Amino acid sequence: MLAEELAAYIDHTQLRPEATAAQVAQLCDEARHYGFAAVCVPPCYVQLAKERLGPGAVVKVATVVGFPLGYQHAKVKLLETHQAIADGADEVDVVMNISAFKSGKYEEVGNELGDLAKFCHMHGAALKVIIETALLTPEEIAKACELCVAAESDYVKTSTGFAARGASLEDIKLMRRALPAHMKIKASGGIKTTADAEALIKAGADRLGCSASVKIISHEQTP
Repeated sequence: MLAEELAAYIDHTQLRPEATAAQVAQLCDEARHYGFAAVCVPPCYVQLAKERLGPGAVVKVATVVGFPLGYQHAKVKLLETHQAIADGADEVDVVMNISAFKSGKYEEVGNELGDLAKFCHMHGAALKVIIETALLTPEEIAKACELCVAAESDYVKTSTGFAARGASLEDIKLMRRALPAHMKIKASGGIKTTADAEALIKAGADRLGCSASVKIISHEQTP
């Protein structure tokens, strides 16, 4: 895959707790230069990223909500989403309430995701739901996908990057089987090489969340 083709799949990501404003600015400059699909930045830097990319930028601004554990109150997540969009976010990556999901509170989880999807769509933003596949059984992954479809989210995303592991080929293949064709998949966490990225795309991923983005499209090996 050509570098520019691969770049169009990537959310160039900086979500480390020690991320600085200067690093986020550099992230945006790299995204513009290489043609990445989006930058994914901490909520406090959404406005900075939007301004750095400039009016009419092709590169989208994404941020996270309920990150990285997902068990914030639904009203708090809605407030976070409101602020993110007000600051200029085009895409919102929200962590599903894994605790409630594991407790069998599917209606509660589904209602929360549905409310967030409606709010995002009302304001022209996309919603990606992080289900944290590392913490779920295959059956639970399929059930989480079912809830995301019912909520009318735009993407189902594998991981926060803060769990024991990130995306796997098995996760993506399972999710692709469980989801209708119009639902997109974002793989994230642990994607370090060009081979990793291309394999996940081949398995069914529509977007990749990467911090090693430049090395990946440059076909460099990351230790």
